[in-house]
Amino acid sequence: MFRKIMNKIKLLGFQGSKNKTLKEDTLTKNSRQLSHDLQVNLNSLKAVFEDASDIVIREFKIGVEQQVKAFLIFVDGLVDKFAINESLLKSLMLEARLAQPSQGINKDNVFRYVKECALSIASVKESRTLKDAIDAVLSGDVVLFLDGSDTALIISIRGWETRGVTEPVTETVVRGPREGFVETIRTNTALIRRKIKNPNLKIESLKIGKETQTDVCIAYIKGIANEKIVREVKKRLERIEIDSILESGYIESFIEDAPLSIFPTVGNSEKPDIVGAKILEGRVAILVDGTPFVLTVPYLFVEAFQSSEDYYSRPFYSSLIRCLRYLSFAISILSPAIYVALTTFHQELLPPPLLITMAASAEGLPFPALIEALIMGITFEILREAGVRLPRPVGQAISIVGALVIGEAAVSAGIIGAPMVIVIALTAISSFVVPSISDAGAITRLFLTLCSGVAGLFGIMLGISGVLTHLCSLRSLGIPYTSPLAPATFSDMKDVFIRVPWWAMLTRPRVLSVKNPVRQKGGQMPKPPEDDTKN
Repeated sequence: MFRKIMNKIKLLGFQGSKNKTLKEDTLTKNSRQLSHDLQVNLNSLKAVFEDASDIVIREFKIGVEQQVKAFLIFVDGLVDKFAINESLLKSLMLEARLAQPSQGINKDNVFRYVKECALSIASVKESRTLKDAIDAVLSGDVVLFLDGSDTALIISIRGWETRGVTEPVTETVVRGPREGFVETIRTNTALIRRKIKNPNLKIESLKIGKETQTDVCIAYIKGIANEKIVREVKKRLERIEIDSILESGYIESFIEDAPLSIFPTVGNSEKPDIVGAKILEGRVAILVDGTPFVLTVPYLFVEAFQSSEDYYSRPFYSSLIRCLRYLSFAISILSPAIYVALTTFHQELLPPPLLITMAASAEGLPFPALIEALIMGITFEILREAGVRLPRPVGQAISIVGALVIGEAAVSAGIIGAPMVIVIALTAISSFVVPSISDAGAITRLFLTLCSGVAGLFGIMLGISGVLTHLCSLRSLGIPYTSPLAPATFSDMKDVFIRVPWWAMLTRPRVLSVKNPVRQKGGQMPKPPEDDTKN
């Protein structure tokens, strides 16, 4: 029996080494140089794309006497077939015969003639390896092979189905642009380039994902962005080794400074105007093909309380709304904890009439205030998740009607007190004001509620101290996460709690753009015209 088992192990080892050798042979074959023999290249591609029904190979001949063989290869559904028929096949099979050079077309000059005279396509590149040709085909390009040439032509005629540029659902505004990013990376880079018409706007590309080969772009303005930050972003992206990148969240998990923190250190947005504004401040944008969410780094804590609409409206109301966002965030994380602390440990801090009312409502309740807060908090999170995942009309009905029915039923059944329902409702409404850090706020709210249930207001103070210490220790691409509050940068306070008028926004954030901090010249405050009647 032992001998049989050993023989099976040896056989499996042999098969494993054989499969490994076959994989290595395939990789070596794919990375080899193209052959001058057209049939060799054709057989290699047919072997690579075996059992792939969406791969189209079109063989044809070029020349008056059809003396030169050629073939196209592309993925059906990723190319513009009309452009292939009219601008490619028609030019090569018909127009090239009528306008061939005086010496005729042969294997020696067909490559130069086709590239320089026959193709009416804007973007044409050369490829000398089988791997580059395969990558181009899978990326949506058309690859042209000619007999007698060891170089293939990569022709960009991409034309897959795309979603139109529409208003993003997650970032609605009353005043401002309505356009949002889409799932096509070149459309997204064009939207940014349309906002920033500057030759110093650099967009560098790379591919990440061994299996998916996802296109990823880095966008920044040379001369404004910190070169150290740009190099660090490239370094972190280049060291990613994963089989697939299907959304920008994959990238975010690999490049953030504090992966174990509940607070995000990488920003994201669906709006080109927001990403363009962040790039102009010195940040770096990371665009991933297949998702409308563009990442921006470095990301600071104060950015969660800023909205693009703040910079399009008058500064007075924008500053008021921004202060309300800070207040709403504080209410969303502190309300349940303070209620638990006051009702459990510090009843003497409440006015007697209010204390009597709360005591009357709590009479006969089976659970203490801490358990009530935890039950209602979990119920609210369940309702919110259900409202997000269900279809929109059904989700809105479930979230609104469900909250009313459950809250009323819980109070009527004597399980939860009415004051607790009011506190949780205020907490829920406040958490929607700052949606970008609502997930971190939910965890912080639970942590502070538990602290208050253990030690009352003293526990809340200890919990807040721990959260603030954690925030001050965070970095985003090496930049302090709580900047410009800690460390304090007074010149950058003009866009933290209030938003000063644009004519007073003289400098960019100094922690981001050290090389070119000046945004505009001073002395541009509007003034009424001088009274000419005095002269």
